[in-house]
Amino acid sequence: MDCTLRVCSLSLLLPILTLNLFFQLSDCKSESRKNPVPKENLLVFTVATKETDGFKRFMRSANFFNYTVKVLGLGEEWTGGDVAKTSGGGQKVRMLKQALELYATKKEFVILFVDSYDVIFASGPEELLKKFHQAKHNVVFAAEAFIWPNRHLEVQYPHVRDGKRFLNSGGFIGFAPNVYQLVEPWDLQDKEDDQLFYTKTYLDPAKRASLNITLDHRCRIFQNLNGALDEVVLKFEDNQVRARNMAFNTLPVIIHGNGPTKMQLNYLGNYIPKVWTFETGCTECEKDTISLEGKKDSEFPTVLIGIFIEQLTPFVENFFERLVNLNFPKKQLRIFIHNTQTHHEQHVWEFIKQYGDGYQSVKAVGPNEEIATADARNMGIDLCRQDVTCDYYFSVDIEVVLQNRDVLKNLIEQNRSVLAPLISRHKKLWSNFWGALSVDGYYARSEDYVDVVQRRRIGLWNIPYISSVYLIQGTLLQSVLAEKDLYHASNLDADMAFCHNIREQGIFMYITNKLEFGRILSVAKSHTDHLHNDLWQISENPQDWEEKYIHENYSSIMEKKILLQPCPDVYWFPIFTERGCDDIVEEMEHFGEWSSGGNKDKRIQGGYENVPTIDIHMNQIGYEREWQRFLREYIAPLTEKIYPGYYTKAHSFLNFVVRYRPEEQPSLEPHHDASTFTINVALNKAGVDYEGGGCRFIRYNCSIQAPRKGWALMHPGRLTHYHEGLPTTSGTRYIAVSFIDP
Repeated sequence: MDCTLRVCSLSLLLPILTLNLFFQLSDCKSESRKNPVPKENLLVFTVATKETDGFKRFMRSANFFNYTVKVLGLGEEWTGGDVAKTSGGGQKVRMLKQALELYATKKEFVILFVDSYDVIFASGPEELLKKFHQAKHNVVFAAEAFIWPNRHLEVQYPHVRDGKRFLNSGGFIGFAPNVYQLVEPWDLQDKEDDQLFYTKTYLDPAKRASLNITLDHRCRIFQNLNGALDEVVLKFEDNQVRARNMAFNTLPVIIHGNGPTKMQLNYLGNYIPKVWTFETGCTECEKDTISLEGKKDSEFPTVLIGIFIEQLTPFVENFFERLVNLNFPKKQLRIFIHNTQTHHEQHVWEFIKQYGDGYQSVKAVGPNEEIATADARNMGIDLCRQDVTCDYYFSVDIEVVLQNRDVLKNLIEQNRSVLAPLISRHKKLWSNFWGALSVDGYYARSEDYVDVVQRRRIGLWNIPYISSVYLIQGTLLQSVLAEKDLYHASNLDADMAFCHNIREQGIFMYITNKLEFGRILSVAKSHTDHLHNDLWQISENPQDWEEKYIHENYSSIMEKKILLQPCPDVYWFPIFTERGCDDIVEEMEHFGEWSSGGNKDKRIQGGYENVPTIDIHMNQIGYEREWQRFLREYIAPLTEKIYPGYYTKAHSFLNFVVRYRPEEQPSLEPHHDASTFTINVALNKAGVDYEGGGCRFIRYNCSIQAPRKGWALMHPGRLTHYHEGLPTTSGTRYIAVSFIDP
């Protein structure tokens, strides 16, 4: 019997519906739905005029499950209105109507229509068709909690005891003839609203019955995220990831980030269907990549590096050293520097003077030009955008510490439109990305944020906000973003405006933590009060302080047996870098208020010094707290290994730098130190900066001459280690001394 004709006749006789006709209709439905349709007869239709990042993600998920997808409108102009801000989308109905003419009578086919830019498949055709079969209707639409676009139609909707009440046009599935009958009446303009058209069809009792339409009230097939974010969680199982609807305990096949939920869909898309799992890790990280391996220097892409110095920052010299040491051909690099800090002008010009000629070009904009942050960042972007030979734009803020010399190569090889390397503050969760945004567009923590920052989950992550350091493909700037002011948007700061504008264009921003790339400095307590301000960063940026000032062999003193014992219970080991020694000496000479070397000394309790030296105390230059931290972090651990059974808090009552000169004070008379143990660090080189010097332990008649620069002597202070300072015969000798545990 002809089921289609019977349904149409029934719609005409609805006012006088008889029980006999009702049973005939039921027989018709059951006849057409004895078994699920084979997956070969499922066709997926979608409309996409551009191959956006969202479309590519949709296709990857469809291909993963071997769906047969027919894309309508690719390459055509979109005339369906700005559906992100208002109603529209009628162009999709027109295109679908035209495409389904070939299937108007093919009852053996099932048609699935879904949006593509904001849709992900979470399961395959078999499950989809099974759930469609179980729905026992010829057309099933997605359902949601909100009514759109005409809220006045709410009263016409059938009430449901359980589930979502309102139709969503972003996804529906049905037998081909029924779907064609659904769209065939469309004769409106492309800018008219598709959801309103489908809603009016559904709300018409006769049409709803004739087409046998229902809604997927319990999200068994379609999961619309708008209004349902609290219901949806990730479910990891069997090397695959699903979205579970906790309200209905269902596993939807299709996830739709409708309305303002695009970022939440991006989060789910980092996992679904098998992008990242606990068993496999990242399965997409090596897809679509490129390789620079084996290329000649001249074959490398051209990169413009934009460097932004917009606040006082420590370790700026180290930043430029790392820039110079990047593992990338300098002749393929162009440099743009925007600096607002007068204090850092010397660092910029020293870099340009020493290394500028090695780069393809260097342009610097200084504080005198008074260019605002957002304008300067647009300026950097424009330098790449306006030059077709610029392949990439690499934006780096001065507080970024990129320790991985291959970072630029690694980012390029990952081949993503906008990509940032993960960096975070040392031993903190502060990083250069946000895993989610709050309702008002500010920071919110995603469920996986901590695991990503701490690299317990390693991969490539689609996120809504990046800052501080990122790579942008030049072709993107020269095409999709060609006319965009990227760093202005409402009252947002430059970074937030950039991310907002990128998201508005449907461009995905990624962060990668596949490798260790570096960290981000704390700049809150940067100052310019001293000659070498980095010395004061031991608490704020301990890892950077250590790299700059602590000897490279310090951490392996015990393992490599670098620790020497030149005299009984006297130990000798490396502690400071040459740069550390130089900065301490220069800081003291810059301060310049050396003591007289007499016994009267107002700086100490009681005002009298038994064994005076020409010195400057650490507290005179405001360095006492930092030096005490140095003793706790680097001296105390060694003490407990060197003198077993003795535990120290490394409290020192006196810390100072001594200066020996033949014409001032060449030596020091025999004495005990007022300490349990003492350290003294050689701050310059014997035989180069001075002649003579050293220390003699009288009880053992043991002398240490020509002490190595940056090496420390540690010895007991009282009773056994009576000692004297040997004469400095020429030049100037500097040592740093601490009396520990008085």
